[in-house]
Amino acid sequence: MSFFPKISFQCEVEEYLTKVFRNNELITALGGQEAENKYQSLLSRLSHPPSFTTVRVNTHLASVNHVKKMLFEEIQKQFKGLCIPVLEHPELQDILLIPVIGPRRDLKNHPSEVIVGAQCGYAVLRGAHVYVPGIVSASRFVKAGDLVSVYSDIEGKCKRGAKEFKGVKVFLGNGISELSRSEIFSSSGPLKGLGVRMIEPVYLSPSFDNVLPSHLFLQGEVIAMDKIANKVKKIKLNAELLQLNCIKAFCYDGTKALSVEKREDEQEGPPFSPESFDRILLDAPCSGMGQRPNMAYSSTLKEVTSYQPLQRKLFTVAVKLLKPGGVLVYSTCTITLSENEEQVAWALKRFPCLQLHPQEPHIGGEGMKGAGLTLDQLKLLQRFDPAAVTLQGMDINSLQDSREDDLISLANKDCIGFFIAKFIKSKSK
Repeated sequence: MSFFPKISFQCEVEEYLTKVFRNNELITALGGQEAENKYQSLLSRLSHPPSFTTVRVNTHLASVNHVKKMLFEEIQKQFKGLCIPVLEHPELQDILLIPVIGPRRDLKNHPSEVIVGAQCGYAVLRGAHVYVPGIVSASRFVKAGDLVSVYSDIEGKCKRGAKEFKGVKVFLGNGISELSRSEIFSSSGPLKGLGVRMIEPVYLSPSFDNVLPSHLFLQGEVIAMDKIANKVKKIKLNAELLQLNCIKAFCYDGTKALSVEKREDEQEGPPFSPESFDRILLDAPCSGMGQRPNMAYSSTLKEVTSYQPLQRKLFTVAVKLLKPGGVLVYSTCTITLSENEEQVAWALKRFPCLQLHPQEPHIGGEGMKGAGLTLDQLKLLQRFDPAAVTLQGMDINSLQDSREDDLISLANKDCIGFFIAKFIKSKSK
């Protein structure tokens, strides 16, 4: 029985996904029952966090071994001497992996409750404490120093400031309230700072709040150009923190990044001249259905299907900006065919100059059937499928009994839903 509910979707989105994961190509290859089992497994996995926290080492400032030792000592402090290993990935040289313990089913629920929003809840499941802006409700007599049980309002139905909530909520663990109820919901304006310090989370995952900030950064998307100013500002701040002076970030619409006029020699930013880049990473805006943990996906079908045309606009610009012989990598963090394999099939037909290319290292599984790609083409893709492993928890005993090779193998499979395709643009003849 799943500890958390399976991820829920709006009805029209659920119908859409059901058709995607029961497409004729897939059923012919796997059989109807196996295709259904994989789909149901995926829905269960998406509501749970991955089994490992993945971080990258800033090797500009320190060696992997040095940071690994510091991180091990920090985790022992957080987990009060519990011996959690820090593993080096054998193929990704600057990657460290920290196992996540849980779900822990022996925790006691306390009478005093704190309800947090869904996004705050997902952060808690990945090791964060509860900050005041994420708190929606608190029991009537909560005082600073009280033991409280923390729950996530996954459907967004709890009214802010409510003194109790009887709707659908998921237990996230126990913590110590840093503030009273009246301080949390102060009428003088929204408070900032820590609201609940988690001491018994359902998933024991290290907190990275101010932990080795110049040495480590969480693995995620890195965008050099974005039309949202706050994202660009964050890229610049991170680059400064990590002492990386080779990163330049521009606030610009990627669909307009191709210059139609001759550029001035001294012009630094976009738009850029055709065929001016050796390598391009198109980490495309997507529906984000591969993000974990996620128990309730709120986007409408119209929103989900709006990404494919935008991705194709960005892809078209990227191909024109790429030099002959250059490499274009396309990636998303979603699970749909329309944003992944269908985009590859479209690109190969639309741009005869593009060829799929093998990826090194190749850690993910092959592409999903249903977009008309050949078996050889599917093998060149990487689809990281959360359903590739059986739903299981990890406790300290099973962790200590596991071989390191088995843990690395689990980390390679039990991840967010992600997709990567690598193309090379043929040289002009």
